[in-house]
Amino acid sequence: MNKRKYIISIVIIALLAISYFIADSILFDGVRPKLINHNGFEASYYVKNDLVNKKAIVLIGGGQWGDYWAREFANNGMAGLSLPYIGKEGLPKLPEEIDLAYFENAIIWLSKQKEVNKDKIVVIGASRNAELALLIASTFPELVSGVVAYSPSSVSWSNTVLPYNSDELKPSWIYKGIEIPYLPMEKITGSETDKIEMLEYWKKGLSKKEFVNQATIKAEKINGPILLFSGIDDKVWPSSLMADMIEENLKKVNFKYSVQNIKYENAGHLISRRPEEKSNDRTAIIDINGKNYEYEFGGTNEGDFKAKKDAKVKLMEFIKKL
Repeated sequence: MNKRKYIISIVIIALLAISYFIADSILFDGVRPKLINHNGFEASYYVKNDLVNKKAIVLIGGGQWGDYWAREFANNGMAGLSLPYIGKEGLPKLPEEIDLAYFENAIIWLSKQKEVNKDKIVVIGASRNAELALLIASTFPELVSGVVAYSPSSVSWSNTVLPYNSDELKPSWIYKGIEIPYLPMEKITGSETDKIEMLEYWKKGLSKKEFVNQATIKAEKINGPILLFSGIDDKVWPSSLMADMIEENLKKVNFKYSVQNIKYENAGHLISRRPEEKSNDRTAIIDINGKNYEYEFGGTNEGDFKAKKDAKVKLMEFIKKL
């Protein structure tokens, strides 16, 4: 009897294993990430084995967002590099005094891969990572051939815009030991209520004209086309306003590449998320001096969903034209 139970157990385990591998083969989309942890950076590299000399996209910030988009590009015959820079073991804990050389090393490494056409590398970021993507592309025009910025910033901000950063005013970004000029900000403060309005905080910063001029990202140095996405009802920060500022600055210098400034009605801050998924996330919580405050992302469920779907179509069209 015991022998029979043993055999049955073995058969069940074997069937479960077989079922797992069958399910995995059905659900697997053909691209598994290669984990990179050398050359001075950490990343997940998504690419099909037979790819040669194709476009590559760097997803600034990495994480689930970066992994999703990197896999999408790999499935469309390109290479995708999901590139975190904070919050993981071996990386800085806070987004302050981040050395742009980290991204330079990653892009140089990427440009040397057989799968990649070094003259067709695009960087993509969302929110503060859009700020960073624009800054990377303007700092390394010889390495980057185009930029996509979701909910972008037109300026480089100080580290103190985030309440969990250190209290000492610092640049968010540096390069070769030199501070990237930034717009200095006092930390956001709470109120007597349990909610907080974000927009006025950022608009007050943008009203500091003497600092805005020095902190403006030099997008005119970017060596390729620029695609900007924003939700008109963004309540996290004034991304549509800053997208307009980027576009106006480039018009003044007769920027030689195309600039698409696409703005969506009824859409908020989260338009870079997975286009296939509807989200009910309309608010989030931020801790300020030990107290939790609720803030809005802006937009509506349907408005965000439509914006995400349309933006993905335009994103793929943009990259295919490079």
